[in-house]
Parts: sequence; C-alpha cells; structure tokens
Amino acid sequence: MADKISPQRRSFNMSRIRSRNTRPEVTVRKWLHSQGLRFRVHCQTLPARPDIVLPRFRAVVLVHGCFWHAHEDCCCFKIPASRTEWWLRKLGRNKARDWQQQRELELAGWRVFVVWECELKSARRAETLEKLRDGITQPDNDVPLCDLQADYSGYN
Repeated sequence: MADKISPQRRSFNMSRIRSRNTRPEVTVRKWLHSQGLRFRVHCQTLPARPDIVLPRFRAVVLVHGCFWHAHEDCCCFKIPASRTEWWLRKLGRNKARDWQQQRELELAGWRVFVVWECELKSARRAETLEKLRDGITQPDNDVPLCDLQADYSGYN
C-alpha cells in the first residue's frame, strides 16, 4: 500500500518528533516536583544524558516511549508492517543502546529507574508514580529498579 503523503511531508512530520521534553517526561517531572523532589534534566555530565537526575538520592529516571524503545508485550508497541527488517534493526539498536547506557550509569554508582509511556496512561499513572517516588526516596525498598533486562537477541 502506498503512503498517502509525499516523502517530503513524511520527512517533515518525522523531524518534528521530539526526543526531549516529551509529554510523558513532563508528566513525570511535574509529579516529582509536586512531591517536593528536586532534580536536574538532561544532565550532560552523566553517561546517556538521563531525562531526570536526582543527585540527592543518587538516582536517575529514564522515561521511555514504548515505540522508540521497543517495549515488549505492550499495547503501544507494534512493529510497522512496511520495512519491517529495517525497523527491527533500528529498534534493536535502540534497545541495545538503552541497556548499555543503563549499565554505564549503574557502574558509575547511580540507581536507574525506567518509566514507560504506557505506565503513564491514566489507569496506571498514580500507581506508577507512587512506586517511582517510593523507589527513589527509600533505597532499601524492594521496588524493582527497571525492566530493561529483556533479551535483545531477536532485534539484530
């Protein structure tokens, strides 16, 4: 099936997709701020330039979009039907980079929290954000730090 818009228009549309200050990221930042937690955003001195850095708690929060970070078993993630091989390679590289950047942050002594876009939908938002706050402020808590331990072998 042919694309309904021109390649120039498609390129323009794709160029408008932001990597910073996305709606899910802003949602998390506003909520953390309302809870009295202070943070820095996109810290360039750390590996991977995390979305949110909480130096007081030695914690970073990565807010991932379900599509661009290939969130498995998620209703918001679907491999596109066209150029499937290309998308599998691209998204596989994204996941591998995410995993590597998380490891670098952990080796540097930071606790890494991952919040997925789908977890911020209204039905799960409150639970997700409270769990995040508890994990950040109570480091001895058994709150899982992230779920980036997935198998990346299928995305080469």
